Amino acid sequence: MHAQDYVAAIIFGALIGVVARVLLPGRQQIGLILTVLIGMGAAVAGTWAADRWGWHSTHHFEVTGRTFDWLVVAVQIGIAVVGVAIAAMLARAFSTDRADD
Repeated sequence: MHAQDYVAAIIFGALIGVVARVLLPGRQQIGLILTVLIGMGAAVAGTWAADRWGWHSTHHFEVTGRTFDWLVVAVQIGIAVVGVAIAAMLARAFSTDRADD
């Protein structure tokens, strides 16, 4: 692995995290760094899950010389949506700013 691979992983993880936040309805009280970290974790977990269970499609797209499988990306985004939802729920549960008090 080269330094550019790590940069690509961070950018791709950030993109997956942002897409997950856009797809999740409502406002999430989590920051950008946590969103990127969730996206990166979802990218790793989604790749592992797709490889583990053989979820691959014949539809691919290419970005800067790297080929991505649409089904794997969909799994990654699905995991990121769940991760962002859990993080937002925990942030709301442990928030000291309560409107219902």
